Amino acid sequence: KDVQKEREPHVYLSKEEVKEKIQSYNSSVTDKLKMTLNANGIYTGFIKVQMELCRPITVQSSQSQGRYAPSNQETAFYLPDGCMNTLHISSTNTVREVIEALLKKFFVADNPAKFALYKRCHKEDQVYTCKLSDREHPLYLRLVAGPKTEMLSFVLREHETGEVMWEAFSIPELQNFLRILDKEENDQLQILKNRYAAYRGKLEEALRGVLKPG
Repeated sequence: KDVQKEREPHVYLSKEEVKEKIQSYNSSVTDKLKMTLNANGIYTGFIKVQMELCRPITVQSSQSQGRYAPSNQETAFYLPDGCMNTLHISSTNTVREVIEALLKKFFVADNPAKFALYKRCHKEDQVYTCKLSDREHPLYLRLVAGPKTEMLSFVLREHETGEVMWEAFSIPELQNFLRILDKEENDQLQILKNRYAAYRGKLEEALRGVLKPG
């Protein structure tokens, strides 16, 4: 179970400290996703983000760059659970920019304000999950933690139910959510009806056996 942890204070590193950390980071990388330090002090690298979305996303067909027939139609569907994406970003990119880049990569038309980026840390056999503020820099967090995802990983989620900005959703999106909820409700009702029908059948069969003469 995830345990909420207070956000750790940001520690500013000198250019020399950044250089040393990048050298240490690259020496530990096993997947060739190394970081590069530029002359201006800005460094670039890769982060992996796991998609943990409970609600359907809306995809704009016209943004699919030829993968679908040209159309302005929008399609809503559930993203496969645990889907992982790798982004190449710089140390100047903020959480908000990372979220926008992820949505663009998946051709998602939803408002970025609906989503939040979390960091997940493993310490002392527990999992600590903390929502990142829009102004934080994910690549800096990756550099400080090192390349091992067991030490730090990133997760994209929707805002918690109480934090959802419903005004960010369009009317077609909200209507589509209602249709999906109706379908899920009907599916669950049918499952319950089938389960109780099976129980009833077994009970009636047992009663016939008990009441059978002789």
